[in-house]
Amino acid sequence: MTSHYDLLQIKQDASSQEIKRAFRERAKRLHPDIAGERGAEEMRKLLAAYETLSDRNRRFEYDRVYQRFTGKYGVNQGFKQGFNYRTYLREKQDEPESQAKLIFFELLHLEEETAISIWLERGGLDFPMEKYMDREDWMDCTFIIAEELAKRGHYYETFVLLVKLVREERRRPYFKHFMEEVETFLKELVRLHLRRAVDAETYVECMESLLDLGFSPQYEARVLRSIAETLVRMGELDSAEKTFREALKKDPALPAALQLRRKLHV
Repeated sequence: MTSHYDLLQIKQDASSQEIKRAFRERAKRLHPDIAGERGAEEMRKLLAAYETLSDRNRRFEYDRVYQRFTGKYGVNQGFKQGFNYRTYLREKQDEPESQAKLIFFELLHLEEETAISIWLERGGLDFPMEKYMDREDWMDCTFIIAEELAKRGHYYETFVLLVKLVREERRRPYFKHFMEEVETFLKELVRLHLRRAVDAETYVECMESLLDLGFSPQYEARVLRSIAETLVRMGELDSAEKTFREALKKDPALPAALQLRRKLHV
């Protein structure tokens, strides 16, 4: 079974310099002038492996998830005996549990397109993977799916998955120190992409779902301001005024566009 370390042909205890050197050597062999178009996909995987292993936090998370997955399902031992775990899971298309595991397997082996296709075929957001996987596997798998969906511009689906993860982490911590990256991912998604990805009503619903996640009063105030601005565009001025006043209670110093204040008489 090919891991990120296998792709770079390095040991798991390789230093940062060894990772960088291995990437450069492999990348030279995959140059279009040498490998042609057939090397493009391998180069993409190589780059993804390098980006993960060259970042200390992401490398730690990858090691933890990969080792737990392969150890739990005996994948490494099975491959030594000639057992193809991917084929085994693919043959069980009528078993949701096997398909959930297959999605995770493909994601861990940089077959993201295949994983996302299976996820969508199973219903996407309506596929209750948490029913078919251990809690830890589900949370790790969901975060990786969210990353891949964001790369493909599926910002609403990414948002829903991240909110679900944050809510579950608040209920019972698992990600712990890694949670800061999850929250940053969610906030950046909201700041940069969400408004343009959904209609106004859906946007308001999404923003409202952020208010019970335990973020700071200052952040909640900005969320409420965004809701108020959207309600104004929807023509719901009474609700917008009420929402904006609630935002100011959470953060009296909250900056707001003069135009918004004038419209709401606040």
